Amino acid sequence: MRSIVHLNFAFCESASIQVKQLKNWNVIEVNTMAAMTSAIEEFEVSVCMVTQTDIFDVKHKTNLEDLIKQYPCIEWVAILASKLLHLSSVRSFIRDYFYDYHRLPIELTRLSASLGHAYGMANLKVDNKSHDASSPSLQIIGASEWVKDIKLFLGKIASSEASVLITGESGTGKELVAKTIHSLSDRADKSFVAINCGAIPVHLIQSELFGHEKGAFTGAHKLKIGRIEAANNGTLFLDEIGDLPLPLQVNFLRVLQEGKIERVGGNDTILLDIRVISATNINLEKAIVEGEFRQDLYYRLNVLNIGVPPLRDRQGDAKLLANHFLKQLTSHQHRSITGFNNSAETMIASYSWPGNIRELINRVKRAVILCESAKISLQDLGFDAGDEKNINTMTLACAREQADKSIIELSLACTDHNISAASRLLNISRLSLYRLMNKYAVESKKA
Repeated sequence: MRSIVHLNFAFCESASIQVKQLKNWNVIEVNTMAAMTSAIEEFEVSVCMVTQTDIFDVKHKTNLEDLIKQYPCIEWVAILASKLLHLSSVRSFIRDYFYDYHRLPIELTRLSASLGHAYGMANLKVDNKSHDASSPSLQIIGASEWVKDIKLFLGKIASSEASVLITGESGTGKELVAKTIHSLSDRADKSFVAINCGAIPVHLIQSELFGHEKGAFTGAHKLKIGRIEAANNGTLFLDEIGDLPLPLQVNFLRVLQEGKIERVGGNDTILLDIRVISATNINLEKAIVEGEFRQDLYYRLNVLNIGVPPLRDRQGDAKLLANHFLKQLTSHQHRSITGFNNSAETMIASYSWPGNIRELINRVKRAVILCESAKISLQDLGFDAGDEKNINTMTLACAREQADKSIIELSLACTDHNISAASRLLNISRLSLYRLMNKYAVESKKA
């Protein structure tokens, strides 16, 4: 059964009752933007509905625009009170961002047909983007603020030719970010060449990067195209750039400055047209101070900077990622695994994940192999039975955040969503209250 998410802004009960009567659709009802994002990621929907009975306030409208832009392969259908269609701002908003709209009360037959057409159009969009590993909407999984922001940011910088430096711990998905930039760029149909600067033997790195002519040295029995030349007209991804030896840093700086190379043992100049994306898990500024990395190369590489946070700082994303990988790993297997049991889910959400997404993938792979029941357990994931006793300790932070969110919502309710009054009640500044509301996705009913 196809899933569809219904964002019911106004808590319109009649709309809720009607859409639940739709046949052949699994309707997921949500009331906030944060819940909408989580549902989209978890159920991988192609169509979303939005019900609005009052005028969109500025915050709701801006957030909804951002959400729609974040998921370009989804088709959106609006359900509106008739009075709203008299406003030019609403009409232009619906025209620019929605596949179709319906008035309240809903005509179920027409809505069902409309959703079916929208579903078909969404699938055409996915097909047009190849629906493969390079599609950012399929790969950058999560509902955290960072995921929301990075998708918008990558869309802005993809068409640029500027160099990009991606920083973050090992296993956070830096290469995935690089591939996403490439897939969104005008070079998407050209080569994406990745080089792990720390994995190539020092005595071979010159030849690997620049290539060599036949007979250039002992053992050079034929012409070899280097990695840099192989990326010509496409994207060159330099992973672990901090491990590039200093002598090679000088050579590579010259490549960036002059836009040309010569193969080892050759005299011909090869002109280059490449976009360079690099990544590192070390502090390059500290490496510069210690004399291990050239400052001039750093500035050449660091025109645009992207910091990829560790998984432990992406609140709520671990569970979504775990379920995504589980679906991928079991989609072509005759396994009856339906998910994770409660203890496993709690551990996934609260564990610090020192190996980040790479560790999460490996644990889910292990669990799929070892699981002998319908639900994956702690032991299947490779945690000891004793770890279960520590779950409550590990989730104290989650409990505290939930308590903070609840008291903020209560304070807003008690003050009729008056920010100044609520901040006085909580004995914090208005700015602090706004920051906490944004952190916990608490929405004010007043602009």
